[in-house]
Amino acid sequence: MEQKLFCHFCGHTLTDRYWEGRTRRFCERCDRPIYENPVPAACLILLDEADRLLLVRRSIEPKLGWWCLPGGFMEMGETPEQTALRELKEETGLEGHIDHIVGAASNASRLYGTVALFCYCVRKYSGDPVAGDDAAAVHFFHRGRLPEIAFESHIKFINAFYGR
Repeated sequence: MEQKLFCHFCGHTLTDRYWEGRTRRFCERCDRPIYENPVPAACLILLDEADRLLLVRRSIEPKLGWWCLPGGFMEMGETPEQTALRELKEETGLEGHIDHIVGAASNASRLYGTVALFCYCVRKYSGDPVAGDDAAAVHFFHRGRLPEIAFESHIKFINAFYGR
């Protein structure tokens, strides 16, 4: 991730200053540190009536063409649960109801620094799956026949869900 050069409050050039136990970007004009926080995202595990896992094939980078859980970045005013359900609808055309949280994780991102990810389980859903938004395809996979998964955090969530 590229280092921020200008204050997002006033536009002044940032410097580095030791603040609260670590070196941070700092705006001398505002006299305040510029905190860089993880970007929140959510995904979900959805099983059909045959206990097959729903995955989407990515139509964008990173990992173009790879399979992953439906999900994406949180928008202002959303909860992680709302994010997961919105992304499900955008990427697959399905509407769902969250049953429980599977877990939370973080991973390094070249573009965003750190992504904080929440994963939920959906057992009740409606609609017919159709690829949309940034998904090139939607498919249900049997547990023993999963394709290569794009993101390490998604692999961890799938393994946690299946108790591995």
